Amino acid sequence: MSNHTLRASRSNRVATPGYNRARLEPAIVHFGVGGFHRAHQEVYFDQLAELGFSQWGVIGVGIRRPQMRQVLDAQDNLFTVVERGADDSTAKIIGSMVEYLLLTEDRETVAARLADPRIRLVTLTITADGYVLPGDPEQARDSVFGLLVDAFDRRRRARLAPFTMLSCDNLPDSAAATREGVMTVAARRDRSLARWIEERVSFPGSMVDRITPATTPDDRDVVEEDFLVGDRWPVITEPFTQWVIEDDFCNDRPPLDRVGALFVDDVAPYKLIKSRLLNGAHCALGYVGWLAGHRCTYQAMADPLVAGFVRRLMREEIAPLLPADVPGMDLGTYCDTVLERLRNPRIGDQLARLCRRGSTKMPDYLLPSLHDAHAQGRSRTRLAFAVAAWLRYLRGVDLEGEPIDVQDARAEELREAALRGGCDPSPLLAITDVFGGLADDTESVAVIRRSLSDAFRSGATLRSALASPPRGAPRVTASRPLEIHEHPRTHPRDHTAP
Repeated sequence: MSNHTLRASRSNRVATPGYNRARLEPAIVHFGVGGFHRAHQEVYFDQLAELGFSQWGVIGVGIRRPQMRQVLDAQDNLFTVVERGADDSTAKIIGSMVEYLLLTEDRETVAARLADPRIRLVTLTITADGYVLPGDPEQARDSVFGLLVDAFDRRRRARLAPFTMLSCDNLPDSAAATREGVMTVAARRDRSLARWIEERVSFPGSMVDRITPATTPDDRDVVEEDFLVGDRWPVITEPFTQWVIEDDFCNDRPPLDRVGALFVDDVAPYKLIKSRLLNGAHCALGYVGWLAGHRCTYQAMADPLVAGFVRRLMREEIAPLLPADVPGMDLGTYCDTVLERLRNPRIGDQLARLCRRGSTKMPDYLLPSLHDAHAQGRSRTRLAFAVAAWLRYLRGVDLEGEPIDVQDARAEELREAALRGGCDPSPLLAITDVFGGLADDTESVAVIRRSLSDAFRSGATLRSALASPPRGAPRVTASRPLEIHEHPRTHPRDHTAP
């Protein structure tokens, strides 16, 4: 695939750019060109170009993957996004990326692009560990944030307007993490520069959502067979997509609302709903589904016992804790949409992926709901059951005696505590930087202990437990709070695991 083959193509199975790519002007530099960025932000900017907005081309910057550069260079930065719905699939060749650079090889070129006055927006998907700065100042200067601070310094000295910094990473507060990374490096270097950045640069928050499994060799073959596209690295994703952005830009604003993005004054309630319902459900589905013998999300959701557990967890225990007055986010509809997405048989998201990095994900996505339910005296037995499933998973062997590859930066520590405790969760709950004050919630601890001793003895006992109403404290009927609950872990610097 290339510009030449794009012009010569006669396939009507795939949509191609309907705009002149040569007229695209670079305005955005994006760090971290993986599958999610190509399936999400690039699609929005491609749609802008289709509407005639040619002044929002994207320069992609890879962090450490030379293979992506090789593919995109050979394909003139074109790639295919395939949306797989439950019943059919569609494909579109995306043309919004005007250049691809690799940070490890093109650092000076990247620095020059960032100094270009046409660049008005910098976006990030560098994953949580990318926000943790090295303690050594020289190493920090070599990081992405060091490069960004260099760019701000060059623009300040040239009397140019700065660019907006927009993180698109799935963090509890990606805007705060971005601001802290930039300001920490700037303050070490030059306090006047730090003041200029503080006064002039915007760091809007955002919420992004689109399930994008890793591309496999089979995916490449299927894309070529179904759509007659020879793409060496297509992206497979779902039809659903969402992008909510805080309306705070310091240097022009792309009209992303014209293509489905939502600009809001406060992104926090949107992030809260998404992290608690989607990401929290992911955590529960991952561990419960794995121990029930499933390996893919759609397989687990085809199991009526597992699906029923996840549905009632979301609707009866998580949703009542969330604000009900967020524009465009009806909680009942959102729950239904999440369940429909998880059931999609054409998106084979692996449960192993959902189970990774539990020591980071569980404190961010599921444990906060359990803590809130405890504080409000609400039913939380399914939340506690999901925690018990994680603790059982951490032993590194499933209910049939087969080994589990626990992928977690703290796997050894957690496994030792899980094995030492057996059916007693106390050794694990004593790790307070992961579990917080859960050990003080005697009712939840009782559910966890009972689940470990009874439900997770075998596949049969697990299915029996899923088929029965969970035992725990009676549910109270307090009125639903509308305030936004503060997240107990708000920054990746708090994470021990990446």
